[in-house]
Amino acid sequence: MAITATASLKRRLALPVAALTIAAGTTIALAATSSAAPSATSNALSSVWYASAPYLMPEDNSPPDAGAVMDATGQKAFQLAFILAPNGGGCSPTWGGTSPISSDSTIPAVISTIRGKGGDVSVSVGGYGGTKLGQTCGTVSATAAAYQQVVDKYGLKAIDFDLEEPEYENTQAIANELGAAQTLQKNNPGLYVSVTMPGTSAGTGWFGTQLLDQAKSIGFSPANFSIMPFDGGFSGAAAQVSALEAFHGLLESHMGWDSTTAYQHEGVSMMNGRTDAAEYFYQADFQTVLDYATSHGLARYTYWSVNRDRQCNPPSNNGGLSGSCSSVPQADWDFTKYTAKFAGVAVPPPPPSSSTPTTSPSTSPSTSPSTSPSSSPSTSGSCTAAVWSASTAYNGGAVVSYNGHTWTAKWWTQGDVPGANSQNVWADNGACGPASTPPPGTCSLPLWQSGTAYSGGAVVQYGSPAHKWTAKWWTQGETPGSNSSGVWTDNGACTS
Repeated sequence: MAITATASLKRRLALPVAALTIAAGTTIALAATSSAAPSATSNALSSVWYASAPYLMPEDNSPPDAGAVMDATGQKAFQLAFILAPNGGGCSPTWGGTSPISSDSTIPAVISTIRGKGGDVSVSVGGYGGTKLGQTCGTVSATAAAYQQVVDKYGLKAIDFDLEEPEYENTQAIANELGAAQTLQKNNPGLYVSVTMPGTSAGTGWFGTQLLDQAKSIGFSPANFSIMPFDGGFSGAAAQVSALEAFHGLLESHMGWDSTTAYQHEGVSMMNGRTDAAEYFYQADFQTVLDYATSHGLARYTYWSVNRDRQCNPPSNNGGLSGSCSSVPQADWDFTKYTAKFAGVAVPPPPPSSSTPTTSPSTSPSTSPSTSPSSSPSTSGSCTAAVWSASTAYNGGAVVSYNGHTWTAKWWTQGDVPGANSQNVWADNGACGPASTPPPGTCSLPLWQSGTAYSGGAVVQYGSPAHKWTAKWWTQGETPGSNSSGVWTDNGACTS
């Protein structure tokens, strides 16, 4: 099948709804469609899953089977794209401008598949090209009402505002979108809201800084502002990291945040393989940006798109651009494994490729996820609030005790460790009693602390009797022996 690539492929390149052969003898089949509506309430996931959700187009670009991707990578959440205004005009939400959410049957079936396997979805509104609801609805309230239909229809816990061309340069449209995002945030307690915008070597462009100024003027703070460091003359991960550092400075200056708060509200959305601008990003680039994101406590790490997370035939695609394969050497779902790692899932690294002109991704363990996190050590003294539990879903306003402090949830959360979560969902109300710590062992190793960030290779003691534990990669707040990612290796009894 011939594919006509345009500069807007990353957001708009659509293929007929049919199977597409992308490798010799291999046909990728579409997910089965059904008119059944998804569960009204999404699965309760930690917010880090919505922060790691890669983009997926269920109706275009030869959609993969989301369930198969979940099985292969451990990824639990996906960012479904895109909600637009109807192509003929109006203020009602449609998929891609053509399929009203009231009658669409493909999306509910995909959501049901994902939720049936213990996952969940976020929905992205906007994207590159097309007509956006912020352009056609006219007012903040009308725009918010249109998006509320989407939240209600699919029982969403998360939504992404992807603010790009041509809406990006329309001051009133951006005001409608940001005002609507703020309204949804207020009217749907716990809703995870992200804002995505183009990236440049300066972090973002003039229209991006105007967007930040508009958010600041109305007092709107989403879970994160994310930039897309591609299609702007970028060359590899070093250029992306440089752009993220520049954007960090813009968040400080335009939002008035200190450095830590700015990192905690900063995100990155990448593009795998060949981009519209003929840039190339390989597995090693994703690993480098992942290392930066985790070491600086970034709030989001995602990419466009799962549809492209498989190898073309030939792998280079003869230098061409595709909406259904990456145009670089890879195994299926290599790039999705990085978003899963950001969420804390230990997955095998992609195999190195001799065709990749950058260094191979660093090795990560191939151990399977262990049991779910246990509740934190109980506190004592004057702490009267219930002890925080990783398995409990908390609504905004919930009060818990953890590590000798009382904490209040700012919005819905589950699995986010008080004082050690990138979304900063827990407000520290101060000490309420002595912090409980693991009992010391018979060795001189430092005790594990939930608030400490550990790099790969760090050694601590934890447990009773104490054991020696070694971190496999960067971690914070993950209890040795009871963490979902298996980041800590038990070296046995602590004797030295």
